Amino acid sequence: MVNCCGLVTVKNEPVPLKSIAVEVSVQGHVATVSSTLQYENQEQSPLEAIFVFPLPGEAAVCRFSAKIGQTEVVAEVQEKQKAQEQYDDALSSGQQAFLLEESDESPDVFKLSVGSLPPGEKASVSLDYVTELAVQADDGLRLCLPAVLNPRYQPQGSDSGSGGSAQVSSVPAGSVPYSLSLSAHVSSPHPISRVESNCPLDPLNYLNTEKTQATVSLAAGHQFDRDVELLLYYQDTHQPTAIVEAAQASAKPGSLMGDPVVMLSLYPEFPKDVMSSMTSHGEFLFVVDRSGSMECPMHLGSGSLDRISSARETLLLLLKSLPMGCYFNIIGFGSSYESFFPKSVEYSQKTMDEALQMVKEMRADLGGTEILQPLKHIYSQPCLPDQPRQLFLFTDGEVGNTKEVLDLVKTNAGSHRCFSFGIGEGASTALISGVAKQARGHAQFITGQDRMQPKVMQSLRFALQPAVVDISVKWNVPKEVSVTLLSPPIRVIFQGQRALLYAQLTGESSGDTEGSVTVKYSLAKQPVENQLSFSLKPAEDTGMTVHRLGARTLIQSLEVEEREQDGEKEGAKEKVIELSVQSGVSSAFTAFIAVHKGDGEALQGQLLRRHVPTPMLYHSSMLMMQSCVMPLCSPTVMACNLQMSASDLDDLEVFGYDYNCSEDFDSPAPTSKPVRDPLLQLISLQKASGSWVLEAALAEVLVKTEEEVSKPKPAQVDQEVWATVLALVWLYGFKMEAQEEWQFLAMKAVSWIQAQKVASVSECVQAGNTLLGCQVQKDTLGL
Repeated sequence: MVNCCGLVTVKNEPVPLKSIAVEVSVQGHVATVSSTLQYENQEQSPLEAIFVFPLPGEAAVCRFSAKIGQTEVVAEVQEKQKAQEQYDDALSSGQQAFLLEESDESPDVFKLSVGSLPPGEKASVSLDYVTELAVQADDGLRLCLPAVLNPRYQPQGSDSGSGGSAQVSSVPAGSVPYSLSLSAHVSSPHPISRVESNCPLDPLNYLNTEKTQATVSLAAGHQFDRDVELLLYYQDTHQPTAIVEAAQASAKPGSLMGDPVVMLSLYPEFPKDVMSSMTSHGEFLFVVDRSGSMECPMHLGSGSLDRISSARETLLLLLKSLPMGCYFNIIGFGSSYESFFPKSVEYSQKTMDEALQMVKEMRADLGGTEILQPLKHIYSQPCLPDQPRQLFLFTDGEVGNTKEVLDLVKTNAGSHRCFSFGIGEGASTALISGVAKQARGHAQFITGQDRMQPKVMQSLRFALQPAVVDISVKWNVPKEVSVTLLSPPIRVIFQGQRALLYAQLTGESSGDTEGSVTVKYSLAKQPVENQLSFSLKPAEDTGMTVHRLGARTLIQSLEVEEREQDGEKEGAKEKVIELSVQSGVSSAFTAFIAVHKGDGEALQGQLLRRHVPTPMLYHSSMLMMQSCVMPLCSPTVMACNLQMSASDLDDLEVFGYDYNCSEDFDSPAPTSKPVRDPLLQLISLQKASGSWVLEAALAEVLVKTEEEVSKPKPAQVDQEVWATVLALVWLYGFKMEAQEEWQFLAMKAVSWIQAQKVASVSECVQAGNTLLGCQVQKDTLGL
């Protein structure tokens, strides 16, 4: 390991970045994030500092400024090549200049260039962005501040040498030579219940008795070993809301910034009878990242499973939860890809057993992360009649060709839905959120101490919900007002999930100040209608947040359109540049540029370039760091380092064990027998039909002997029915906290029991309660 003394990079060069201070202002469902970066040149020559860093994929960068001494220079948005030329010209003439640009490959990576800092000079750079907060499974709103930038794997043969490519200099997270401070001000129309984080926080401070305003700060000493995640919980978060934001006074009426903009948050609620009917059709394709980085632990600290082990456990749960009558396949990908079956197979006991055996043997042994080829292969396969295709994509999201992947998914969006899962710190938000958005699915991020299973089962619930079709949106506004939609049309609606719409309102009504929007759709052949009324009178000053988010939404749609045209038509690109310059929001074709003229004297001395290092995740040994952050690292490194051979790993039972990673990977592996998780053990015993068999392994989970389990069985009841009732009573009696994980396999078990037409179910449940010491009611089981 390189010994970093003072502010130096891995190459022992001084680092000019000293600190990052972040202020967050949350208003309901949106946040404005202001970051200030302090630079200082401690060298003897003029300096150029390059800093490559991640931002949320949906963020709209809307302000960029630099302060040198007492002088502040506010950047302007220009066409990207023009901005780059102006920056180079300023540096060559000895002036100070600042350039902020989006990476050509991925919209969630930015490059900041700070040029010609004279010896001993200090400069602070501020950038603001606005972003929507994603709704989580437990109704929390998630704000993620990416601190970790994982290496992005660039597929062979792709152009990685383009001007906008970001060359990343990195150091292990614990050696980052600059500090981070963060404070947040939260304001909501509904009371704030609590704020949680994966990082230590100072206590929440309420600013009023209604608890609708509060402040919270990150505790001092952040280590850059993880992304900073804030989870905000409001009371009545599922209420639909509308915010109308006034026009910018200086902008021309009729333009986007010169008209009011409305943001609608819709929460469609489905009828209960429809929600209880899960579909039994579908082609389920589980696409799993098997690149070397999946060998990393889910989180730093003892007792963490590695990512591939967590993926294996999740696949066990998914395979047990699938409905009879559907089709499925599992595809692993890295530098190459492998399918479990040549084409999707019907779900049965035989195919499930074959798949589970292959899942047990699955390793993170396929090299780099190339996602494009397996997706092309999937899209080349014809869809099965009456089996809607549902794609589940698991990856730690480290690819360099994000835009190419998103374009491919969008082209094939009509044939499938995609549910994506970003695993671990530093997963690309642009990739994970983007594929779900383009393919009418849902995105989840699994970070810190999160368990993968509950989040995946929530997405399976969405996938098994009846599909919403024929979605239409009708605006009802006074005749003097016209509505221009900034968002793409709503193409997917899930129960309890928010749909956001942005629209520009042109013209003014002399009388009526009310408007409404009606969303109609068909669900399980039933027409459903949701309506939301709103005042056309603009709210108090919201700092143009809604306008900028609306502009970013429209810019992203136009960027995709431009890539589809492959530059053949100028229309979309020109519109993006015009909209980006007018709204002050970043895009793929523009950049922020600020030039400080100073006293006009050219700087003396050779200009040095310094790459500010970005944190990468690592563990306590260099070998561990290599296996995590080098995409093409041999997977055997981990086995050697754990003092196990690859064959030793194969001999371990994969499912149901909790591997305790030793803190020091140079010490011998622990010899004590791994602890078995009884829930996973019970799940692994269930048959594809939903039933359990009366056997020694089931008795072991119930902590009974075979005789103790067999004896109380009511005489007229079949052994398989008795075993299945016992499994259900045990789940409801002892594992309610994990119900999200086993709810579908329990539903299958209930359906199977009902199909057996058992006369004495009540007697069975009573006997099961007595045996296991539970008090579970028959109605609770769904029987």
